[in-house]
Amino acid sequence: MFGWEFPPHISGGLGTACYGLTKGLSKLSDVDVTFVVPKIFGGEDKSNMHLIGAGDVSVTNRKVSVKEFGRSVEYIEVKSKLVPYVDPEDYFKQTTYTVEGTKSMIELDQEGKVKFTGKYGPDLLSEIVRYAFVANIIAQENEFDVIHAHDWLAYPAGIAAKQVSGKPLVIHVHATDFDRSGGHVNPSVYAIEKQGMDAADKIITVSNLTRQIVIDKYGIDPAKVVTVYNAVEPDLQENRPLFVKGFNEKVVTFLGRITTQKGPEYFVEAASRVLQKMDNVRFVMAGSGDMMNKMIRRTAQLKIAHKFHFTGFLKGDDVFQMLRMSDVYIMPSVSEPFGISPLEAMQANVPVIISHQSGVSEILSNAIKINHWDVDAMADAIHGIIKYPKLSSMLASHGKRESNNLKWEDSARKVKQVYRSALHPVSLN
Repeated sequence: MFGWEFPPHISGGLGTACYGLTKGLSKLSDVDVTFVVPKIFGGEDKSNMHLIGAGDVSVTNRKVSVKEFGRSVEYIEVKSKLVPYVDPEDYFKQTTYTVEGTKSMIELDQEGKVKFTGKYGPDLLSEIVRYAFVANIIAQENEFDVIHAHDWLAYPAGIAAKQVSGKPLVIHVHATDFDRSGGHVNPSVYAIEKQGMDAADKIITVSNLTRQIVIDKYGIDPAKVVTVYNAVEPDLQENRPLFVKGFNEKVVTFLGRITTQKGPEYFVEAASRVLQKMDNVRFVMAGSGDMMNKMIRRTAQLKIAHKFHFTGFLKGDDVFQMLRMSDVYIMPSVSEPFGISPLEAMQANVPVIISHQSGVSEILSNAIKINHWDVDAMADAIHGIIKYPKLSSMLASHGKRESNNLKWEDSARKVKQVYRSALHPVSLN
């Protein structure tokens, strides 16, 4: 498996989903997972798989299939016109590989290793190229049956591993750039996504919503695309003491990236409408993103800033504490391929409101569903849950039971079936 992040060092749901799936697969007797990330930061749970950091792999004196590697990354380098920067003073101090057919230069440190940040910085496309370069070597030096690449950042690594090994490639679409960009697709990202989908033997999508985008927007044969829904980790924090709020008001929580995709502006507008009807409620926007300052300004314009709290990015125990303080959880996403956080809220006995435009809405029965743009319906749902304790109690109890039945081991069994179909396409199709 090739991924980009792994708990506890995550920026969103991708790392959480990868962790849950690897744990689910570890419970199947005949599946062993080697999980590769660009960089290991320390503190990762390695108990369920063999974890490799691409930055820990020495490539000095290793045989590199330059021709195949060049094929897999040329479209990134040429289309993005992005050349990794080398300081002139350091140029002759560094060992470099020049990849035939591209302008890429792979820099090595004194130990013969490729440097990775493992983050989402301005050098991201070049880092993706370097990741594919090391994947080429990892694939030559490890025994495996199937390659599984998670999301567009890891597709070139998966392609490089397939080209050098000849093993089938399964890609896992957790989101597309149509989701992330609100329709304003980045041509370079789209090209990488399309290349990964074309090269894959099988494609896993996290919802039928995403499956249809893959078929319609990328021109992929429907027979190649399989939906496997995400699940949720068991709530191991259940018996911990509840954090005391220190006030008697109800808490309504938005938890996610504060970006166009997640619909934060609709949450703010709905909050304003709720506060016109009742005063004993506070709103929390937990997360970070490029729209955060805009949302802060909007709460000031609406004169509701005294009822709003912006926590910044939360992870680990802080997420569970925030959910346990909440009386309502809402995910008003404009385009959400799946959405694991509502399941985490349901586990914490919190009533959930989600948009119809989310993949998780395909499988949940005990959540209130609204259109992301319908702020009046959103406000009515929030108001109803707060005003009517029996409604709140029913949604909480039924929701918890439903979320507890969504297990990663079940998702893992379906993924294993996809592996089998990739390995034996003739006999199973």
